[in-house]
Amino acid sequence: MSIRSLDLLDLPTLYRYRSEVLSLDAIRMLTRGNPLGAVGLMAYMNPARQIYGAIAASSEESGGDGDWRKDSVLGGIIQNRGEHYAKLLYLAPSSNLHHPEFANLMDNLAEEAGAWGAFHIRAEADENGDAFTLLRRSGFAVYAWQRMWNVSDVTGPSDTSDWKRVRSIHLPAVQSLYHQIIPPLMQPVEPAPDNPTGWICNAEVKCYAGVNQGVYGIVLTPLIHPEAVDVGEKLASLISGFPDRRSRSVFVCVRSYQAWLEPVLEDLGAKAGSRQAVMIKHLARLIKDEQMVKVSKSAGVSVQPSSMNHIGQSKP
Repeated sequence: MSIRSLDLLDLPTLYRYRSEVLSLDAIRMLTRGNPLGAVGLMAYMNPARQIYGAIAASSEESGGDGDWRKDSVLGGIIQNRGEHYAKLLYLAPSSNLHHPEFANLMDNLAEEAGAWGAFHIRAEADENGDAFTLLRRSGFAVYAWQRMWNVSDVTGPSDTSDWKRVRSIHLPAVQSLYHQIIPPLMQPVEPAPDNPTGWICNAEVKCYAGVNQGVYGIVLTPLIHPEAVDVGEKLASLISGFPDRRSRSVFVCVRSYQAWLEPVLEDLGAKAGSRQAVMIKHLARLIKDEQMVKVSKSAGVSVQPSSMNHIGQSKP
């Protein structure tokens, strides 16, 4: 068996597996569709992202066109510029995740992510799926749980006067809200908003909604303080009055540290998706090494080192 990076000759293989792909980035899947579809493959041409795919397959090819034998398994990772973590984007085919080279494939992807400077890899797997168990064996640990709620049919007042677009002046308040809600354990792989994007509630900055959108859908990621009032009404007005929504589906991502929002969405008539584990694999740990620093002594000044025999006692 051999593991190598994907290239143009693998397009027939990607096409064959497009209906068996397992997405491990829920937001990207809902907004941009199948990672092996036409829109997903366009990500390879985006200079703002690093994307890499690898395949573990038999060393014997069935032909000269890169169409490897059906006992192959492949996966991809992606990293946005400026981020210190990568995302496990997909695995395929979903029917062959118990491939004997799965662990080596994951090591290959992790090695590439480390070469990009990533300290972690994040994946989102269905808690009842095969990928969950296999990822745990590959060094991934569960840091949180999440559920995608389909709010496309939620109706409410289309008046969004309670909400306004985030501007640069709002970022300190949004980041303060972030640090109050996001657990420290998740902050390295769920960074604070550093660009003026998303929506905040006019009344007071206790309600924020980040926005990810693509040709297929819109995903809102709320940060809402437990002291906020009329949360259901506020969310309904944002969903109903979202500008330039067109016919796209709308989802709300709720993670376990804000699980109290789930009954609110249920009361609005939202449809719950399956529960997913937010899993993290650590690649590196930043260690500051001590370095010797040469200090120049001024003329006429001497430095007397002190010798310590025991704690609190200096040698005379």
